[in-house]
Amino acid sequence: MTLTPSAHVDTFARDNLPPAEAWPVLEHTLPELQYPERLNAAEALLDQTVSRFGPHRIALRAENGDVWTYGRLQEQANRIAQVLTENYGIVPGNRVLLRIPNNPWAVAAWFAVVKAGAIVITTMVAWRSSELTKVAAKTRPNLVIVDHRFTEDLAAALGETVPTLVLGGNDDVLIRAADQKSGDFAAVQTAADDVALLGPTSGTTGVPKVTMHFHRDILAIADTFAHHILHIQPDDVCAGSPPLAFTFGLGGLVIFPFRFGASSVLLERSGPTALADAIDSYGVTVLYTAPTGYRAMLKEGRADALRKLRIGVSAGEHLPRETFEAVEQQSGLRLIDGIGATEMLHVFISAAGDDIRPGATGRPVPGYRATVLDDDGHEVPAGTLGRLAIIGPTGCRYLDDDRQADYVKNGWNLTGDTYRQDEDGYFVYGARSDSMIVAAGYNIGAPEVEAVIDTHPDVAESAVVGRPDPEKGAIVNAFIVLRPGVAADDAARESIQAHVHSRVATYKVPRRIDFLETLPRNPSGKLQHFILREWIAAELAATAPNAPKEA
Repeated sequence: MTLTPSAHVDTFARDNLPPAEAWPVLEHTLPELQYPERLNAAEALLDQTVSRFGPHRIALRAENGDVWTYGRLQEQANRIAQVLTENYGIVPGNRVLLRIPNNPWAVAAWFAVVKAGAIVITTMVAWRSSELTKVAAKTRPNLVIVDHRFTEDLAAALGETVPTLVLGGNDDVLIRAADQKSGDFAAVQTAADDVALLGPTSGTTGVPKVTMHFHRDILAIADTFAHHILHIQPDDVCAGSPPLAFTFGLGGLVIFPFRFGASSVLLERSGPTALADAIDSYGVTVLYTAPTGYRAMLKEGRADALRKLRIGVSAGEHLPRETFEAVEQQSGLRLIDGIGATEMLHVFISAAGDDIRPGATGRPVPGYRATVLDDDGHEVPAGTLGRLAIIGPTGCRYLDDDRQADYVKNGWNLTGDTYRQDEDGYFVYGARSDSMIVAAGYNIGAPEVEAVIDTHPDVAESAVVGRPDPEKGAIVNAFIVLRPGVAADDAARESIQAHVHSRVATYKVPRRIDFLETLPRNPSGKLQHFILREWIAAELAATAPNAPKEA
């Protein structure tokens, strides 16, 4: 493997790439994936799109009513790039950490960093100082751009060690400085395989894993999933719940629409009512959210909004068949399921239109290939559960991390998901590999049990994990949030257990049910099952026969 000569003056990224032998196989098999050696993703997504469609085309709408054209966005991105390079000495290869909610300024700052040849570090505004401290220690940012509403935890995490540009509010530095610039900035001619984006993985405990993505990777996810599965068109209007700091949101709300001259509605508050209102108010045609978002919209009685969509994309967690069928029955919308990963940047298995098979995620997105492997790395027969493995134009490269060897084996990216492949090549989800519950010799997929529990009329949401058991090895332990007004008592437990028993095999019925006010989720909305396991482990340790007694 030979990398193109880098445009980076600061060699931090290339110095911390995994060794060549630890990389996954990268394949660029489609004609649209043949990128030139010199490539700047911001230039391709913004400048070239302005050249094709003109500067007056609408690019972004904010929930406060502000409308940004492509020309306005281009000018602001250029002004910010000038501030970064002229006022703060940012050079190609430096890292710039962004802490901004979903609004047009976040997009302008993202494009500015990439145009300057620097590397974006995407972070969630919901993160606290402990999380930011870990990411900063790993990525070593040279500059931070932060919304004025989210400075407190940042200061606690970084102190005075990193220069900070505040966006908005009384202490606004960024916009005042940008207003003094000409707006003329030529994108740095980076290498296609220069790192453009550092993405911390969601839900990681301990030292975070940080994924490294090239300029060509950013275009590849648009030229595969967005082009071949979603067929994004210039007149599409995109919206969704995922933060731009989450690669699901970055792809769907920035990379995809800008690759094809479409527009996005950016919502800082993206609950089910806000999403439905945005569809009605802005003519949204493409929506991105997790299955829980679609279920919530139905429970809020907003199926009417879903009927107006051209596409509803479901990703971030497993799409239960029950949710797919409920959305289709009430709105006529056939959700596009997809599995992606921060390590792969976006979705790599999906299906759309007549190719959708309810209950199956889909087939490999054009440009990718997939298989199912056993624990020894051998392919398994159709219908057999095993570890999902992917090869395509994107792949896992962790920043200076020995865990690279866990994700990439023999060139395959191992996503941590258990799947089976049917005779027609469709991939059917089993569970996260660490969510498989083995009870008395039976393999139980926690998502399957969750999907059944969620159909109970008194249940708002649920999460299922394995609870260690001396007799069975593990039992199914369900953590459940009830709908308002429902009593959390034994009657509710018995009703839910009977409901599950009537729909799945007896061995899948939760032996234990705990009621909670809320379930633990990370800022991107994913359920944090590991926290539930930690609670169980702490409880069992405290009640063990030899556990130390409190003084």
